[in-house]
Amino acid sequence: MFRKILIANRGEIACRVIKTAKRMGIATVAVYSDADSNALHVRMADEEFHIGSAPAIESYLSIPKMLDAVRQTGAEAVHPGYGFLSENADFARALEQDLVAFIGPSPASIEAMGDKIQSKKIAASAGVSTVPGHEGLIKSEDDAVRIANEVGFPVMIKASAGGGGKGMRIAWNDDQTREGFKSAKNEAATAFGDDRIFIERFINGPRHIEIQVLADQHGNCIYLNERECSIQRRNQKVIEEAPSPFLDDSTRQSMGEQAVKLATAVGYCSAGTVEFIVDAERNFYFLEMNTRLQVEHPVTELITGVDLVEQMLRVANGERLSVSQDEVRINGWAVESRIYAEDPVRGFLPSTGRLTRYRPPAERSSLEEVVRNDTGVFEGGAISVFYDPMIAKLCTWAKSRSAAIDVMTASLDEFQIDGISCNIPFLSTVMEHPEFVAGNATTAFIENEFPHGFKSRNLPKDILSKLAAAAAVMHQIAEIRSSRISGRMSHHERRVGKDWTVCVQDQTYNLSVEAHEEFADVRFENGQMMQVKSDWKPGKTLAKMYIGSQQFSLRVDPISNGFRLRYRGADLQIRVWTPRQAELIEFMPVKEEGVSLSQLLCPMPGLIVSIEVTKGVSVEVGQPLCTMEAMKMENVLKSERKAVIKSIKAKPGDVLAVDDVILEFE
Repeated sequence: MFRKILIANRGEIACRVIKTAKRMGIATVAVYSDADSNALHVRMADEEFHIGSAPAIESYLSIPKMLDAVRQTGAEAVHPGYGFLSENADFARALEQDLVAFIGPSPASIEAMGDKIQSKKIAASAGVSTVPGHEGLIKSEDDAVRIANEVGFPVMIKASAGGGGKGMRIAWNDDQTREGFKSAKNEAATAFGDDRIFIERFINGPRHIEIQVLADQHGNCIYLNERECSIQRRNQKVIEEAPSPFLDDSTRQSMGEQAVKLATAVGYCSAGTVEFIVDAERNFYFLEMNTRLQVEHPVTELITGVDLVEQMLRVANGERLSVSQDEVRINGWAVESRIYAEDPVRGFLPSTGRLTRYRPPAERSSLEEVVRNDTGVFEGGAISVFYDPMIAKLCTWAKSRSAAIDVMTASLDEFQIDGISCNIPFLSTVMEHPEFVAGNATTAFIENEFPHGFKSRNLPKDILSKLAAAAAVMHQIAEIRSSRISGRMSHHERRVGKDWTVCVQDQTYNLSVEAHEEFADVRFENGQMMQVKSDWKPGKTLAKMYIGSQQFSLRVDPISNGFRLRYRGADLQIRVWTPRQAELIEFMPVKEEGVSLSQLLCPMPGLIVSIEVTKGVSVEVGQPLCTMEAMKMENVLKSERKAVIKSIKAKPGDVLAVDDVILEFE
């Protein structure tokens, strides 16, 4: 086995590879850019090597710098992770020439499957079902419009070298085709250094299901069943699970066998994934093959017991697969939630900054359930504008799908992230959404279920009353704590019931709290009684409570006369007043916040790619004003009203912060 490997990547996937390498007794080398000098993967590795400045093109995408790192550290093999150089045949070939093992497939396999146009032709020749579309490259916006009309709307505009949702747009008409072609082309050039674009039919409302394959250098190839990745935003996966709640045994076997045929046709070895889209009748069509480890590989590992990174290392070392097709089983159910640095209530705009609090739920493993958190960050670390916005992959396993979802829901409640915005409230909401719980989610789930964007969830009244009781108890605990410090209240007086008025969402509750040593009794004015048990103390940011027979994990932050509580996708401002305060509060004036219509402000930290207007021109509603790149994704900012451009304050190449002025309107 290799004595030392270099991980040509960063973040959580670099940490993931290091964990398996350490378990196998293999030394590791971490590479890092200026932005990652204090990153977790650098801390975890046995050695570190600086490869350049923060922009990926000058560091993680630089083949010469990566080769220099390999040579200087004496690494015998390189694991590319996913993204960056993981599917770059030139990089694999250069390592081969240096007699360094590439922990992945051959350059020929990468090239065959890396070109989405060529891969469709190979798939069709191998007997794999493919999506209708135009197999040639698209040279211009006019060509794109003409071809889209020939294929038939809606169409998917895709980068030939694409992956991970980059360089991909859906178009329903000519205008969207022009805009999508331009954005996809620019995004592909930035992310992959290859701006070739093709078009295929978009199958409306499909399910995204992929087959994990594993092959060695001795002609053995197996499939490790499927993952469902249908819940996506902007063609990027958000929640994955294994197995799929939609497939039957016959379809699963057919997809697996076709995936193996394709892998065999290109002489594939190592771990790889064949992606399919599946319609309502379980007809499936080849989408692409990812010649690398997938982000969502942990859910496959959890249901099969196969460590895919270990298998990749052994295959690269010339060993045979340690598992046969007959030995592959589906044990239980696994769910993965991708936790991103983004603000779900602001259209999922990227969020950057320092993680002032990062406390994931405790990892655990038993015969009943597993909680696993793959991450590349730590409390006090920074989320950079230069790289992918993923913070962590929270994975849970249980014997059934419903149990795995329950474990995930509870684990999300316990996950504490502050300093930047994150999508945990959205993930929590999805976990309890009826369509997801029923296993009915398609790739249109977010678009259909949240057509006007995601807002903080409104909780049912029975939950609100319990949270009102919890807030009142915590408020009284805080008062007791302060009284102990001041010595103003005796032990006997602390046991006397106190009356409170609690306001949460659109509900008001009048109740009394009697505190005891181990619990508190809460009585509502309608006579309802609740018993609240908790170990919460002032200053704790996570409160674990039993309210009646139900267990709650609440994110807690103090505010004036109450708390900000976060639970199951809801972000609640709960006020706790004395009865007299409640009488007077209605006389307090409410400050109204104005909205400026005279400026276009930067909605996210990012790089200005282009300015689409000039000073003095008139713009219409929906007209593009500028294009920004943030965390490897392009975003087109459009005018929300008719206006005349008064001045332009930013230029292409500028890196802006949130609320920086881009341009002004008359």
